[in-house]
Amino acid sequence: MPAKPAKKAANNLIAFQGMPGAYSHLACKAMFPRMDVLPCGQFEDAFAAVEKGRARYAMIPVDNSVAGRVADNHRLLPTSGLHIVGEHFERVNHHLLAVPGASLKTVKTVYSHVHALGQCRKFMRAKKLNPVVAADTAGAARDIADLDDRGVAAIASKLAGDIYGLKSLASNIEDADHNTTRFLVMAREPQHVRPKPGVKYVTTLVFRVRNVPAALYKALAGFATNGVNMTKLESYMVDGHFSATQFYTDVDGHPKDHALALALEELRFFSKEVKILGAYPAHGFRSE
Repeated sequence: MPAKPAKKAANNLIAFQGMPGAYSHLACKAMFPRMDVLPCGQFEDAFAAVEKGRARYAMIPVDNSVAGRVADNHRLLPTSGLHIVGEHFERVNHHLLAVPGASLKTVKTVYSHVHALGQCRKFMRAKKLNPVVAADTAGAARDIADLDDRGVAAIASKLAGDIYGLKSLASNIEDADHNTTRFLVMAREPQHVRPKPGVKYVTTLVFRVRNVPAALYKALAGFATNGVNMTKLESYMVDGHFSATQFYTDVDGHPKDHALALALEELRFFSKEVKILGAYPAHGFRSE
């Protein structure tokens, strides 16, 4: 009997949502080139793979410079039981992928995720291509390969083209040359409990202020008076209560830094709940 393939060690696996060839797959390869990947059907599955010990990390997209935040993940992060241990910024380069033998003259219809289609609107209008929404970019590439039809194409990554045997008819077809996705790396345990000298950190946290006038103003005052830079602040409803707004924020620094520690102390005084999701080294993209 042929030998069974070796089971991949969970400690060397990083989970992501999507099909092989997704942009999350690209992010995994860029940040952890020696690790194996674990594709997952849903974001919840990727979180669960780490929480249950089937993978070491999960690569989770949270923001795109064109499409905005990935709303589902802002809600999943606080309840996942996991910790943010890193971040990665992945430049999105869309390719028009088709089966061998196809060309820009034969292709009439393009399949992809709704965001990818929207990000390539100018190219498709110029080429008079008909967009069709698919569940995701890599899945669209796989389906195009199965159809083997020279009249259809997919917008996806070059990696997806390589995996599914498609050729790129056009590269970098996105409208915005700044199209970039920010990912967070999740793990079961925090990894940066104490800051290292010379390393810049980002701290991500969620909080709920008390339902009284000026509560948010007072809660955030500590960041201003202590000179802590806040790079992101978003609010969203939780549990269907209009008065129970939760805030998600990124700030520069580590909770052990004196200035941030004072700011967090003041935040806790004016808040019902403060939860630090992670402190991790700032990606070099932030200084570009």
